Amino acid sequence: MARYLVRRLLISIPTLLGISVIIFGVLALAPGDPLSQFANNPEVPEEVRQRVRDSLGLSEPMPVRYVKWLGQLLQGDMGFSFATRSSVTELIFQRLPNTLAVVGVAYFIGVAVAIPLGVFTAAKRYSIFDHLATTVAFVGFSVPSFFTGLIFIIIFAVQLRWFPFIYDSTIVVRDLGSLFQQVKQSVMPIAVLTFFYAATLMRYVRAEMLEHLPQDYARTARSKGLRESAVVRRHVLRNSLIPVITLVALGLPNVFTGAVITESIFSVPGIGQLLILSIVNADTPVVMAVTFSFAVLVVFFNLVADVLYAAADPRIRYS
Repeated sequence: MARYLVRRLLISIPTLLGISVIIFGVLALAPGDPLSQFANNPEVPEEVRQRVRDSLGLSEPMPVRYVKWLGQLLQGDMGFSFATRSSVTELIFQRLPNTLAVVGVAYFIGVAVAIPLGVFTAAKRYSIFDHLATTVAFVGFSVPSFFTGLIFIIIFAVQLRWFPFIYDSTIVVRDLGSLFQQVKQSVMPIAVLTFFYAATLMRYVRAEMLEHLPQDYARTARSKGLRESAVVRRHVLRNSLIPVITLVALGLPNVFTGAVITESIFSVPGIGQLLILSIVNADTPVVMAVTFSFAVLVVFFNLVADVLYAAADPRIRYS
């Protein structure tokens, strides 16, 4: 196992380098200029614009800029934002708690709801509960999250006025009152994301369970006198979770990089909203940092999923 992990980590280095080159090249060739706010201002002379461009390193060739960016990254420096001149690392860590409080909570609730629902609907196939749950899951999987978010805002914020539809990031939890306000403003974005995550994952859990329930090993366990609940819990569920582990592990990077659409709809000042604003403003260092961080997390959690395979299925061995 140790040799396998070392080999995978060594392979991930050229993989991440290739990803960084592609992302950097796409951002360098993309339309948009971080100095566009000066373009329509006649009071800013051309010499000043060129001086600002030189100070930001935008006048240098793309390979030179990439090498400088990579050198800074290896030193733990992601650069500075073109828009705010703040450290990119500070900007990310300022917004990370809001993303974890909304997207992270929604993801883990969605996983906790989806797995038992998928197991139960598969065990009670064609029952009323199965038809109802799969219909709701199909709706949650098919309807875009921005549409669900708008419906939630219209019903629960505008009509019923139960929850605020604008996320207030200035709230600091000091007592029960501020804690209640924080929970109250987080309910709708968490509910929208939980609905989508649970619906998506439940369909996969149910499909895997239905594939394994009629297998020979399950029939053998039943013939030995085991109850159906024991067969499902001890044998079928463990084998069915192997492909689900991949989905859960590869979905974890979204917890750290944010839900772009949902954060924008509910004005959650998270990393997803930061990414949208940075793309609009052509703030290349921030976009590069967020997208490359997502790539690193995908590679890392891919490795975590492979390790969990061996824990879920004793037949899997890495040598």
